[in-house]
Amino acid sequence: MNLFAGPSARAAADEPELLHRARAGDLDAFNALVDLHQRLVYNLCRRMLGSTSLAEDATQEAFLSAWRHIAGCTGDRFRPWLLRIAANACTDELRRRHRRPAISLDAPQPIDEAPLDVPDPAPGPDSAVVRSEQRRVIAAALLRLPEDQRLAVVLRDVQGLSYEEIAEATKASLGTVKSRIARGRAKLRRTLAGTSGDA
Repeated sequence: MNLFAGPSARAAADEPELLHRARAGDLDAFNALVDLHQRLVYNLCRRMLGSTSLAEDATQEAFLSAWRHIAGCTGDRFRPWLLRIAANACTDELRRRHRRPAISLDAPQPIDEAPLDVPDPAPGPDSAVVRSEQRRVIAAALLRLPEDQRLAVVLRDVQGLSYEEIAEATKASLGTVKSRIARGRAKLRRTLAGTSGDA
């Protein structure tokens, strides 16, 4: 699966038809839906799990689960349904890690992990280093949030979903979604303020 391929405009316009065909068992139509949403799902998993390899595994599991349960996706709202499956895959992985922690939480982060985003072209190497460090600090701060707040913040502030879409994807009320986002953002601000204060 190519996690960085972008969707075609035609496929995006045909998404309801692709979903209809996928529900009828058309694997090619489902693969076109994967092309449309793989980056979105991978980025969500990467930010929820903090690891490239775990995010790749969770992304693959999310799409396999989506294919196995595609008949359960009613209507034309594929994205929130898919994001819920991806969030569940991340939750399952976090529970496995909690039961069998592989490394100490105090251990340094691996230095060979890929950055969360494709680096922007920078006017100079110093700017690139600063942006890379900022991304690392924000990613670490996100991982310190409770899982429900992290998911809500990532879906809103990183993926750009509306509050209504997040409520649908997480099966939570609109008020709960807004509360999780507000609390998560406040904790992120406090964490980031403490980080910058330590520097």
